[in-house]
Amino acid sequence: LLISGYRMRLGSSTDKKDSGRLHVDFAQARDDFYEWECKQRMLAREERHRRKMEEDRLRPPSPPAIMHYSEHEAALLAEKLKDDSKFSEAITVLLTWIERGEVNRRSANQFYSMVQSANSHVRRLMNEKAAHEQEMEQAKESFKNALTGILTQFEQIVAVFNASTRQKAWDHFSKAQRKNIDIWRKHSEELRNAHSEQLMGIRREEEMEMSDDDSGDNPSKKLRVDDSALAAQAYALKEENDSLRWQLDAYRNEVELLKQEKGQLFRTEESLTKDQQLQFLQQTMQGMQQQLLSIQEELNNKKSELEQAKEEQTHTQAMLKVLQEQLKSAKELAEINGHDESQANEINVLTVALVNQDREKNSEKRSPGLKSEKEALLIGIISTFLHVHPFGANIEYLWSYMQQLDSRISANEIEMLLMRLPRMFKQEFTGVGATLEKRWKFCAFEGIKTI
Repeated sequence: LLISGYRMRLGSSTDKKDSGRLHVDFAQARDDFYEWECKQRMLAREERHRRKMEEDRLRPPSPPAIMHYSEHEAALLAEKLKDDSKFSEAITVLLTWIERGEVNRRSANQFYSMVQSANSHVRRLMNEKAAHEQEMEQAKESFKNALTGILTQFEQIVAVFNASTRQKAWDHFSKAQRKNIDIWRKHSEELRNAHSEQLMGIRREEEMEMSDDDSGDNPSKKLRVDDSALAAQAYALKEENDSLRWQLDAYRNEVELLKQEKGQLFRTEESLTKDQQLQFLQQTMQGMQQQLLSIQEELNNKKSELEQAKEEQTHTQAMLKVLQEQLKSAKELAEINGHDESQANEINVLTVALVNQDREKNSEKRSPGLKSEKEALLIGIISTFLHVHPFGANIEYLWSYMQQLDSRISANEIEMLLMRLPRMFKQEFTGVGATLEKRWKFCAFEGIKTI
């Protein structure tokens, strides 16, 4: 039946005899069609029956039949109305009797007593409501405290990530570690902001509830107020104190959120790089200033040494003249007294020895020595540290290492000590632009050759 009407062609021939249209003829079998309809109706009946059984199973049970009014039943109903566990069932029966018109002149007193019993449950219901409200407030308070603790821990975690991204610790991490730390920091900040928004929403709802309670008179609160005026005043003061405390917490959290948003707006990646570059340039400038001061001090020391050398030279020349005159006079005396040349040579040797001894004393006065044993220890430790770092180390890295041994030492003190010994330690600049860095190297093996 599906291929009826299709055109067919034999091979690749285009002749009319080799092409034509398919036509499928058929006759309808009514017996089979009747049997198929009967089977479909049977399946439909079974489906309807199954649905009815399912609806009957899920249908709630019918309420029990309510008894008719009588004095005996009214007495039993009055007892049930006084029982808290049977109050719901009894109040339904009472409502049905009143709607049926069972109230008349003879039964009015009984119905009045039953209505009065129903009214006595109002205070109980209000007390239950107050208890449930108190439980709800306690649950809200515990949830708020737990959320505050979670938010505090999130703040600590974010602070750890922010401390890890600073240059002092950031440079020691690998590229993959930096990427993971950055992803973790962003995820923690998103979670912290979400929890903070949730906590602020809870506190805003509490403020709105407190404002609604202050604006409108709630009859349930009036029923719960004690008869004594002193208790009412204490309750009012407690409510006012709680509201002020909540408002203070809300304002404090709003200030913290504003600070965080302000910090997030200003501390973008571009500003961070600019701050790092500015800080590095400031450190470089301070190092250059310190180096300039040390060079000026060295220049002043060299000038003073030059003046001392000139004075010593003049002093030595004067001594040489005096000694030459003494030598001449000694030679003349030797010739007069008949001494030989050996005595003259001994006088020359003694003169040269005295001059050399005087020069050695002057050189010992000029050479700067170590001020204390601590400086000698520092020089030895720094030399050992830089010897195992052939490519050098910056002053911050060296200072962090020395801090583990002596927490009182400063970076400026270490740098001044290194500058005082140029033949033992030398300073080199590495990098270009923002990556410019000063490094100190150990060069005593090279410096001893120049002495």
